[in-house]
Amino acid sequence: MTLSFCSFSSGSSGNCYLVKSQNTALLIDAGISTKRVHEGLERSETPIELLSGLLITHEHSDHIKSIKTLWKKNRMDVYANANTWNAMKIDISEENKKSFASGESFRIGDIDVKAFNVHHDATDPVGFSFYAEDKQISIVTDTGHISEEILAEIAEADLLILEANHDVNMLKIGRYPWFLKQRVLGEEGHLSNEAAGEAIVKILAINGKVRSVLLAHLSKENNFPLMAYQTVKNILEEQDYFIGKHIEVSMIVRDEISLVYHL
Repeated sequence: MTLSFCSFSSGSSGNCYLVKSQNTALLIDAGISTKRVHEGLERSETPIELLSGLLITHEHSDHIKSIKTLWKKNRMDVYANANTWNAMKIDISEENKKSFASGESFRIGDIDVKAFNVHHDATDPVGFSFYAEDKQISIVTDTGHISEEILAEIAEADLLILEANHDVNMLKIGRYPWFLKQRVLGEEGHLSNEAAGEAIVKILAINGKVRSVLLAHLSKENNFPLMAYQTVKNILEEQDYFIGKHIEVSMIVRDEISLVYHL
């Protein structure tokens, strides 16, 4: 096993993911309770002593609300860029407060990490790619669009966790207030099912290797798993790409611990 991935929760009610190698375990975001994080570690058979760091994508509460309690229980290093640290205002020891620059590569244990800019209405939001040996896992959620710069970062990923937040028509006719609809649909909002499918087509055009994509951060109000999957499937097939032949596509259920995906 080179790298593995598990979702503990994905969506506006809380986000937390696990990326693990043979000797290092990293959490990405801490928007769920410490109890649920520990349940995820147990279910994914991750010894607590492997936990080497917590990486933060941005300062919204569904990504950071249990940082301090999780740190108190486990005393691991917490990584965020300087602007996100300033926006979070979370009090942990300076010894465990680690900063990185967006666009920078760094190493934690035996995993190489690269943070890259995404497009969301936060101070300085990032996605992450993780590397071990010749494998790559990339996580891109909470972005209003997929830029050429993001495509370049994720085109080689063997496992891509990609936001498919909403169906545009469901969102437009749904009960969200207008200002919130505008926020979600904006260039710094969330990625739609259609935009996720179009991004995958672009990735396959850049690098046609067979890979797995997990559709993530689905809206409870404006999406459901079958719709997200079918929309992406239809867009792929329109361009002669077929699930099971050119790519594997699966769903991350919002509030459930996922399978562990191994590379």
